Amino acid sequence: MSESAPHNWSAPSVQRPIKATISIPGSKSATNRAFVLAALGDSVSKISKPLLARDTELMLQALKQLGCEIKKSAEVVEISPMKRAHQDLTIDVGLAGTVMRFVPPLAALSTGVAHFDGDARARNRPMKTLIDSLKSLNISVDDQSTGSLPFSIASDGVVKGGEITIDASESSQFVSALLLAAPKFLNGLTINHVGKKLPSIPHIEMTIDMLKQVGVNIVSTNNNSWKVLPGKITSKDWLIEPDLSNAGPFLAAALVTHGEVNIPDWPQKTTQAGNAWIDILTKMGASVSLRDKGLKVRHSGEIKGIDFDLSDVGELTPVLVAITLFANSPSSLTGIAHLRGHETDRLAALVENIKAIGGDATETADGLNIKPAKLHGGLWKAFDDHRMATAGAVIGLVVNGIEVDDIKTTSKTLPDFEKMWNSMVGA
Repeated sequence: MSESAPHNWSAPSVQRPIKATISIPGSKSATNRAFVLAALGDSVSKISKPLLARDTELMLQALKQLGCEIKKSAEVVEISPMKRAHQDLTIDVGLAGTVMRFVPPLAALSTGVAHFDGDARARNRPMKTLIDSLKSLNISVDDQSTGSLPFSIASDGVVKGGEITIDASESSQFVSALLLAAPKFLNGLTINHVGKKLPSIPHIEMTIDMLKQVGVNIVSTNNNSWKVLPGKITSKDWLIEPDLSNAGPFLAAALVTHGEVNIPDWPQKTTQAGNAWIDILTKMGASVSLRDKGLKVRHSGEIKGIDFDLSDVGELTPVLVAITLFANSPSSLTGIAHLRGHETDRLAALVENIKAIGGDATETADGLNIKPAKLHGGLWKAFDDHRMATAGAVIGLVVNGIEVDDIKTTSKTLPDFEKMWNSMVGA
């Protein structure tokens, strides 16, 4: 399956405070949810300012294979509803969690056979919960009893739905995947989560909010149970917010260089997990102000160490760890055991990389402890993980000689990262 070619990159360093205004492309999470809802809608949907990156392009390709007609420009994507039947097809999920988890329930709503596979690392990402959920809904899934990619779905296009119990401790995407398709099940769907933890709740809240915007009747009794009634999904024209998680590396640049960064069009109200940067960076000593024109982050003093539960916003971890390396005291990050099942084992990867450049980091059962230490240049491995790569870029601003072994992996969610970064530092 397709994978981006590695591209070594010497991270630029600066000897001055960075002062920049950075426009961030659209949210990946919102873009792929809007694409899925368009495929399930009752007419053509228009998605304005979507993110066009590897993960979202893979989603568009999958929807096209399922019969959606797609018209695309740099600023707008138009999507017609998917067909009720398809030929025997193979869907490339790459390394995109939203594609490998959101698309299989769609395939079950169309008559035919769909085979799913992706990058080599994709076969290590958690899928068993979704596969078992589909099987419990009497959907034919052939995974050779592995609970992982590759697998195939054969369907007559009818899913009765009903009530299921799942453990979504490894990923909130299992819940979102089922919620998005549930209105098209004959009897709707009630989902009961029974795991000890449910990570990334803001992503579920985003799914629920977007479903309600297209007329879906959904009731959440608590953070562990959701009931979706069957019904029509009304097509909608979407305007996608900037990706607040992708803003992280640029905001981090303001802290580690004692500078100032402005992000235009930061929403006043949002369900995006990346909005937590406001709270996190404030706790670390930054001056953060949200105004009509956007978000401004300024820092001219020492960076404070932080103790923070990242259960809801685990995707911010790699860049946050990069900032903590330059803090004036130790940091403890908790609630992120589920990151071991992301593009790579992010906890192990961060510890390995930090130790390789002279840092002090240790894993805990559900997080990381980081102590300030004198850092030196060296290789920073991306591990096919876009957020690992951007964390290396942040460290490189302060530490000379940081070499990110595969900066092109940032194309997963931010294809112009190198250009944006070089523009910010004046390279």
